[in-house]
Amino acid sequence: MKKIILCALLGTLALNVHAFSQETHKRIVVDAVNYMAQNPSSTQYQKLSQYAQANNMSVASLAQLLGQAAFDVDDFEDTFFCGAITGDCVQAPLWGAAQSIVKYTSYWHFQNHTQGADVHGNDFGGYNWEKLTVWGSVDSIASTWLKGDYLDDGRGGETGWFRADDTEYNSYGITEANYRIDSHSTYSMYDDFEEMPFQPIDNLGQYWYQKYLQSGNPQILGFVFHTTDLLQPHHTWTTSDLNHASWESWVKDYYDAENLNNTQLVREALNSFSPLSDNAQDIRPLLTQGGAFSYAQGGIVLNSKDHYDRLNTAKLVIPHSIAMVVHLLNHAMVAR
Repeated sequence: MKKIILCALLGTLALNVHAFSQETHKRIVVDAVNYMAQNPSSTQYQKLSQYAQANNMSVASLAQLLGQAAFDVDDFEDTFFCGAITGDCVQAPLWGAAQSIVKYTSYWHFQNHTQGADVHGNDFGGYNWEKLTVWGSVDSIASTWLKGDYLDDGRGGETGWFRADDTEYNSYGITEANYRIDSHSTYSMYDDFEEMPFQPIDNLGQYWYQKYLQSGNPQILGFVFHTTDLLQPHHTWTTSDLNHASWESWVKDYYDAENLNNTQLVREALNSFSPLSDNAQDIRPLLTQGGAFSYAQGGIVLNSKDHYDRLNTAKLVIPHSIAMVVHLLNHAMVAR
């Protein structure tokens, strides 16, 4: 009965815990490539063009592929939570079954700037319900719905009552391990949702960037660009609520109408980042710059739905998102 009531409540909240919508993630990447094409002398556009040719595609097709990969990260089927009693493991809650609702994988897409270092040893941690400093009904209801639920750790690991074990994917041994870069974890950190210290999104970006450096695969490089979530204030203030869904929809609806990808604003935003050195292997310092910017500039959108409050923030964070991708593309073209 408790979960039936919670399901009804969440339905009324129109829950959507994407940061930027998937469409916006794709637009940001495409606009970053377009900026490079328009500014070949100040970017690594020539190397990007050669990279496209080496992969038997045009620059425009490469932009679409990279953008689609950034889009696709929200659809990863890599994170399952299991019922504390039933042992049944699922990748999304019942109230998240609608197509627009992200899966549990979205909990890896935060970098909490309201806290310092986390239990793993990261300079900034990820989503951790126990450590939230701002939250709303979605955060609170999710913590109730998932109370005691554990991260799937494969066959023979944690189970429900009477050793019930319907494991679907070893999320701890694969996903968490992938994102455990330069940090440490124990499974006891992940055996109760309300205490789980998820790895931050910059570790996700670093994992996929390492894979790109090893393979040169453009789809894998595109996965890195989902880290523009760091320019979404909800993901650095860290909450699944507080106008999260309506802000996302507003950005998508007004992206073109309000010229949020203004070239001059992107040019100015580029200068606000400290670029990575050509031989750097760790992109997380650049990513954290983006997170620090959104945390410092964007808090008002957690509490205001006013069009002009949102516009003022969007004219900061969208150009900075595009600029961050340009910096990452510049680096990617010279780092291999």
